[in-house]
Amino acid sequence: MKGEYIIRNGDELITYNNYNDIPLEFDNLISFKPEYPDGPHSDEDHEFLETFVPKLNELMKRERK
Repeated sequence: MKGEYIIRNGDELITYNNYNDIPLEFDNLISFKPEYPDGPHSDEDHEFLETFVPKLNELMKRERK
């Protein structure tokens, strides 16, 4: 999923443009900005948009505590 995702690992901020490239473990999620499809939205677009919250929650679980 394309977008802009920023994580912190140690003192370093790392930007990813593809959700699938984000490592399985990191210190903190700084920014979650998936690309939204242009409207008007189809049913398929709405199904895609509904995946954003679960993916955000998944990334938050990857944060080191």
